[in-house]
Amino acid sequence: MLAPVTASPAPSPGALARRLNLGDAVVIGLGSMIGAGIFASFAPAAAAAGAGLLIGLVVAGFIAYCNATSSAQLAAQYPTSGGTYVYGRERLGEWPGFLAGWSFVVGKTASSAAMAITFATYAVPAAWLKPVAILAVVALTVVNTLGITRTALLTRILVAISLIALTVAIVIGFTHTSASAAQPGTAVTVYGVLQAAGFLFFAFAGYARVATMGEEVVDPARTIPRAITIALTIALLVYALVAVSALHALGAAGLAAAPAPLSDVAATTGADWPVLVVRIGAAAAALGALLAMIAGIGRTSLAMARNRDLPSWFAAVHPRFHVPYRAELALGLLVCLLIAVTDLRGAIGFSSFGVLLYYFIANLSAWTQDRTNRRYPRALTVAGAIGCLVLVATLPLGSIVAGVVVLAVGVGYRVIRLRVGRSSQGR
Repeated sequence: MLAPVTASPAPSPGALARRLNLGDAVVIGLGSMIGAGIFASFAPAAAAAGAGLLIGLVVAGFIAYCNATSSAQLAAQYPTSGGTYVYGRERLGEWPGFLAGWSFVVGKTASSAAMAITFATYAVPAAWLKPVAILAVVALTVVNTLGITRTALLTRILVAISLIALTVAIVIGFTHTSASAAQPGTAVTVYGVLQAAGFLFFAFAGYARVATMGEEVVDPARTIPRAITIALTIALLVYALVAVSALHALGAAGLAAAPAPLSDVAATTGADWPVLVVRIGAAAAALGALLAMIAGIGRTSLAMARNRDLPSWFAAVHPRFHVPYRAELALGLLVCLLIAVTDLRGAIGFSSFGVLLYYFIANLSAWTQDRTNRRYPRALTVAGAIGCLVLVATLPLGSIVAGVVVLAVGVGYRVIRLRVGRSSQGR
């Protein structure tokens, strides 16, 4: 078992440096959550639940809170890179840890490509979409390889821009209405509310991103749980204000029909500048989420490579910047290739499946912790695990099938690797 570690001013070779304070950790969590999802997720949620999307938001927020408490207490006990990949290995065994890590790395790699495309969609004309998306990935990959403090600084800037845009949208939403506001929306049903919760949950899914960077946080046992709780609370407050104001401005029917809901909210003023502000904010939010994804995937890949669940070549840490530079450079190249050959915005349902599996394993891992390391009631881990399974059941069948296929590929890869390793040892 891994033992809790304390901050070290001089990391050993192959280790990451502890440079993130509480403010940095909170910002990275916010950058992961205040992503492009908040600018788009309310439309499908309203289509599924009508005005019941507010109930769906509460459900999603509660499940996110349960998962966050599990991640927080696990990160305090195991303050190293890798997040639930490490927790699953330590608490449940190698295979559960591998399934969590594989789901995260593969799913979030596809999500990174989609997020880059989303950024370019808001930022430039369609003809420039893919080149600009690739340039964004290259630029953010370089930032990540220059050290975690650069990542935190840029994330602060992008989160600030996003929050300004959201503030504009919220104020307009509460003070203006469109003709669609009076139209009846989808009837509220239990299944519709749960499906809306499923859509909205993924806007929260970055709350534990800082846990994957546990090896770089100062005083992790104290900082990580506080950072996760603070970031999630701020995000939930922002999402609630956005949801209520958007329903006031557009109504449930108008919100469900809006391809870019907050742009439509801004357009209710009849002026051009609010729409421009929201578009800039959405672009910044997409960049912030992409930046945090690259950092999180890099750290999980590092942890998996250390255990040979990915090629050990990815375990290299830069001697000066103390980042998993090979993993991040390889990830950046792969994301650029995905952007060049396909449009993943409508084809990453398995990412949603993978996120829920990831947090399901986190909850199971937290359940096994003893009283010394448990900071929250076990009932929250049970609620989080059940919530993940319920939300999986609301996913479209195609997303579930895609998720199972991706898991099967990962299982096949690990089985082959283990057999090759045994053959090598037997010679």
